[in-house]
Amino acid sequence: MNPSTQPRRMPQRPARPRGFTMIEMLVALVVLAVGMLGVAILFGISLHSGSSAISRMQAVNLAADIADRIRANRRAGDGGQNAYGGAAANNSCTGVAVSCTPAQMAADDLYHWQRQLSQAIAGGTATGTVVVTAGTPQTYTILVSWTEKTGTQQYQMQVQAPTS
Repeated sequence: MNPSTQPRRMPQRPARPRGFTMIEMLVALVVLAVGMLGVAILFGISLHSGSSAISRMQAVNLAADIADRIRANRRAGDGGQNAYGGAAANNSCTGVAVSCTPAQMAADDLYHWQRQLSQAIAGGTATGTVVVTAGTPQTYTILVSWTEKTGTQQYQMQVQAPTS
């Protein structure tokens, strides 16, 4: 046989390994770890935002509560002094057959409202004040303040209520 008549064989290349190499696995692991870290950070931010939203909701509800108490006890604003602008006191004005003046009821309302504030908002740092501005009708500015990790937060509400 003549060597020129034999079929030519193509030189074969060595077989390439199949599958993932160690470098590819490490790169995939790093990408996955960065993604999981991002998810964990977002989860922490959402927990903090949820907590802050709950505190704000409590502040709004309790400000509305004292506003309703002010509207229900309008006679506390008669005369030169408005009892809701004064000091809080536990006058035990709740229950059956209790006889309190409108000023005593206002001081009792403030006392119970401030206790609710300190218990309802996380951390017990909440405080509340009521500032009365004379006029016809009188204007009550209700300010609720509390402390969070990001700093001091406030909610302010104004209510007008006639004295009679």
